[in-house]
Amino acid sequence: MNEIIIKPVGIVISEIEKPEEMPPGGTPAVIEIYPEYREALQGIEENSHVWVLAWFHQAPRDLLKTSPRRVNPDLPEYGVFALRSYGRPNPVALCLAELEKVEEGRLYLKGLDAIGGTPVIDIKPYFENDIVFSPETSYIKGKTREMRQELMMRHAMVHHREQCRDLYLAVRMAVIAEEYFGKVMSAQLGVSVHGSGCLADSIQGITRARLSNPSRFDFKKSENLPRSVWTKEGSTLSIRLKKDFELEEIKELSEQELFDVEYLPSKNS
Repeated sequence: MNEIIIKPVGIVISEIEKPEEMPPGGTPAVIEIYPEYREALQGIEENSHVWVLAWFHQAPRDLLKTSPRRVNPDLPEYGVFALRSYGRPNPVALCLAELEKVEEGRLYLKGLDAIGGTPVIDIKPYFENDIVFSPETSYIKGKTREMRQELMMRHAMVHHREQCRDLYLAVRMAVIAEEYFGKVMSAQLGVSVHGSGCLADSIQGITRARLSNPSRFDFKKSENLPRSVWTKEGSTLSIRLKKDFELEEIKELSEQELFDVEYLPSKNS
């Protein structure tokens, strides 16, 4: 077998120093590019996001199967090639991070999941053709509601790019829908949104629902109280906002205080 030699091009600077301390979704961090490679940064500031390839130097390399215990200890084992687990035979990490600024050979990033001291082996810009809008993936369900809500928030933000009131409203609605129907990205789950464009945009980002192939997303702009209607295999879930709440109320109030929820199971269930 031919030998592969990889030379790091930089290093991660982060307050997080242990893998078990890394929160889901990563943290703000800096990548310092070594002086001999800084010419390779020319033009990178034109990109809002970058792919970071790093070497998880503290990761175990003898794992072939594991379970996503930090997400949910009740989930079954997967082969490491079917997960984003940091432990694997060659611990090459792939992370999509938001690029905030570039200064003196340093990249200032949001959402990087590499600890301080991690060697960086390459950086690539995120291009438009990198996206698969509605992929088929394993259902790695977070153990807690808070964890699932945080993941949906990240999906909504990537798609909508603004922390507005209706983005938070979309997340609260989608968490309820997941409890009734399971995976909200499922091709069998349809959703109809009645309300603002922000609400529709955010729910589409969370669910990856398309207008066709398969047709499972519908939007009707409305000035009435926002509502989303979710359908799967003959069952219907309607979630309507009770009144015109402010942003902080959307964040803090309980489901019972925020919504009128009506679930109609399939006649065959």
